[in-house]
Amino acid sequence: MTLFWRGREKHKLAPTVHVDWSLYGGSEQTNPPDKYTPNKNVTGGQWMPDISTVPGSADDYLWALNEEPHRTRRMAIMHAHPEVKKLMGHEPLTKYVVMTVVCVQLAIALLMYTYQIHPLDWRFLLTAYVIGGTANQHIFLAIHEITHNLAFKSIRANRILAIIANLPIGIPYAMLFKPYHIEHHKHLGEDGIDTDIPTRLEVYCLNNVLGKAFFATFQLAFYALRPGFIRAQKLSNWHVLNLSVQLVFDAALFELCQRSWTPLLYLLESSFFAGSLHPMAGHFIAEHYVFSQIEQETWSYYGPLNILLYNVGYHNEHHDFPSIPWTRLPALHRIASEFYTVLPYHTSWTMTILQFIFTSESGMNMRIKRKNKHADPSDEVPIEDAPNNTGWELLNQPLVARTT
Repeated sequence: MTLFWRGREKHKLAPTVHVDWSLYGGSEQTNPPDKYTPNKNVTGGQWMPDISTVPGSADDYLWALNEEPHRTRRMAIMHAHPEVKKLMGHEPLTKYVVMTVVCVQLAIALLMYTYQIHPLDWRFLLTAYVIGGTANQHIFLAIHEITHNLAFKSIRANRILAIIANLPIGIPYAMLFKPYHIEHHKHLGEDGIDTDIPTRLEVYCLNNVLGKAFFATFQLAFYALRPGFIRAQKLSNWHVLNLSVQLVFDAALFELCQRSWTPLLYLLESSFFAGSLHPMAGHFIAEHYVFSQIEQETWSYYGPLNILLYNVGYHNEHHDFPSIPWTRLPALHRIASEFYTVLPYHTSWTMTILQFIFTSESGMNMRIKRKNKHADPSDEVPIEDAPNNTGWELLNQPLVARTT
C-alpha cells in the first residue's frame, strides 16, 4: 500500500486510490512537508494535484481560486495531439445498445407480472437489484451520453431517444437532467450553479457515518431534489413532452397488466437500487469527491465495470472532451496518455462507496468549489444545442446574453 504522511505518522491512502509517488519525489521523507507537490516538469504535471498532509476543515468545502482544470488541459492536449479532434462526433452504436437494454428491462417487468412474483419476494428483489439496478444505471448513463448529443447528429433525434430511454426509469427526468448537466460541465464547482455539489444543509446534517450511509442509499432523491432548491429551471415543451410520454407509458403498463402495480414497481425498484448501495452507483461518488486529501477535482476509474456504463469511468477524459463518445474515450486516453497516467485514479467503485461512508478519507464537504464569477448561466446561448454542435466545448468565447 502506498503511503503518505500525516504529521510524523504514516497514513495509508484510501484503498481505492492509486497514486504514482515517483512523480512526487517519493513518499519516504525524514521530515514530511505539509503538502506534497508534483513534479511540474513532467508532461501533464501542470494538472497533477497537490497532496496535503494536514487535515482540512470538517464542515467547509475546499475552495479554489483557480479555474477548473479541464479547459486548459483540453487546449494543451489539442496542441500536442491535434488528431484527437477526429474522435469527436456521434456514435451510431449507442441507440442500438440502449434500446436493447430498454427492451430487456421491459421484458423482465412483464415476466414479473406474468409469473405473479410479489414485489417483496426475494426473487423479485434480487432480480431488481442485480439485473434491474445494473440495467437502469446503464440507462442513466445512456441518457448522460445522449445529453451530450452523441447518439445522433440531429439534436431533435437525441432528445427523442432520451425520452424513450427514460421509460424503464419510471419517472421522467431526461429533459430536466440535460440543462443541469451541461452547467455542471461549463461551470464545474461554481457556487450556486453546479448542482452536483451537496448543499451546506446536507454537509451540516449528513457529514457522519450514518448521514453518509443515508446519502449513499438515497442518492437519486438528493440529485433529483437538490437542483430545485439551488436554481429552478424554466420549463420547455421538451419537459412537457418527457412528462407526458412517461405518464402515458406508466398508465398503459398498469392497464395492460390488468391494473397490476407489479411491472411498474419492478422498474421503480430497479431505479432505486441503481442509485443506492450498488456497485454501479459508486461512480456518483468517485467522479468528483476529494479522497485522502488529494486536491483533485475530477477522478477516473479504468476498471471492468466501464463496459456496462458507457465508459463513464473515463471521467477526466470525458470532462476534457465531452464531444468524444464513450466508444472513443479509451482511444483518447491512449493518445494523450502523458496527460492522464500521471493523475491519481480510483481502482474500485464498490470500495469507493465504503470508504466514503465509513472513513474520514472523504465526506459530504469534500468537494472543490469556486466563487461564481459568471453572469446567470440561464441567460447563456445554449451552445450545446446549436446546429453542428459537436465540439462545442472547443469554443472559448465570453458569455453572450439571449436576444430573444
